[in-house]
Amino acid sequence: MSAVPTTQEHAAAIPTNRSDHAIFITVTLLYWSTLYIYVPILSPFMKSSGYADVLIGIVLGSYGFMQMFIRFPLGLLSDKLHKRKPFLMLGMISGALSCLLFMVPGSWLWPLAGRMMSGVCASAWVAFTVLYAAYYASSEATKAMSNISVMTVSGQLIGMTLSGWLAGAYSWHAAFLAGIILGAAGLALSFAVKEPREGVARSPISLRHLREIVRTPSLQQVSTLSILAHCVLFITMFGFTPLKATSLGASSGQLTLIVVAFMIPHAAASLITGRWLVPRCGTWNVIAIAFLLSGIFTVAIAYSPSLGLLALTQVLNGFAQGMHLPILLGLAIQPFASSKRATAMGFYQAVYSIGMFAGPFLAGFVNDMFGRDYGFWLGGAFALIALLLALFWKRSSAAPAKTAS
Repeated sequence: MSAVPTTQEHAAAIPTNRSDHAIFITVTLLYWSTLYIYVPILSPFMKSSGYADVLIGIVLGSYGFMQMFIRFPLGLLSDKLHKRKPFLMLGMISGALSCLLFMVPGSWLWPLAGRMMSGVCASAWVAFTVLYAAYYASSEATKAMSNISVMTVSGQLIGMTLSGWLAGAYSWHAAFLAGIILGAAGLALSFAVKEPREGVARSPISLRHLREIVRTPSLQQVSTLSILAHCVLFITMFGFTPLKATSLGASSGQLTLIVVAFMIPHAAASLITGRWLVPRCGTWNVIAIAFLLSGIFTVAIAYSPSLGLLALTQVLNGFAQGMHLPILLGLAIQPFASSKRATAMGFYQAVYSIGMFAGPFLAGFVNDMFGRDYGFWLGGAFALIALLLALFWKRSSAAPAKTAS
């Protein structure tokens, strides 16, 4: 799932009313619905078109590949222009165009172009968060980010739920066509999104600060773990889990249930972890437990003999993967002053995109050489590496405290 950057806006909020908030919320829901409306059916769609797993992995990975190179420069440009609304529009246009490209028959290069375009769409997300945060006073930043997190999960769930239903009731292309319609509606409505004429200012992404930030050990640690976390996520639910479901005989409607089984616990874990688990168990302990569980339940996907047991792995895996992602997000910016947090978040988002690319890309090759179930073993291996690193860094962070005492 895409992270929500925390930024420092003007102390005073943009004057807004309920209508302004309603318009922004609707555009945001349309944005995420457009971006995720074909995610559950993408790998089954490509398999039904006769493509090998290695090509499916390349297409799936291209989403993260584009973000690796576009997220940070797009943030720099948005900060330089002090404009967010044009980037909202870019997100809606590229999301709709992504769906359109998947409908072009012929070469596998069309799905590749479509998924790369969705990477452009996802890279525009930072503009949404910065603009929405400006609707609130700086003292209400947490409330703003909490609200937009709910919008994110809701939009993703709407899109992914519609995906299987449309494919089952009509055809694969019905989901892509719906994505085009949703994207066009979001683009039209985005003209009514409120942004001050002078634009929205924030502490800008800074190339001057980048070198210092990149050298911060804690950010390097968190970024490495996030790469591995996104490898697992984009091998499983956002990658090959839907293909596993269809191999077990899942209909399009049942595929929707598999998605819901993952996404609802995933969202619930994000709410529970920071408020309940971390205060009781400790940050590094929760991260380690999350990677341990996600590794176990990712490997378990390979051994699921029925849709019922596969759904159970998704409930447990969805919760496990929802535990560590928000913690890593918070740790990424925690050590930095407000003037450097936008740069730290821009770097962090660009870096974890490596996992979005590498996970499905490598799993596609593994699947092609050894069989699809081995891709889930690869996901489990990524989680194991993350677990070992988390335990090592936990001991390293505890050592100075013991010395000081």
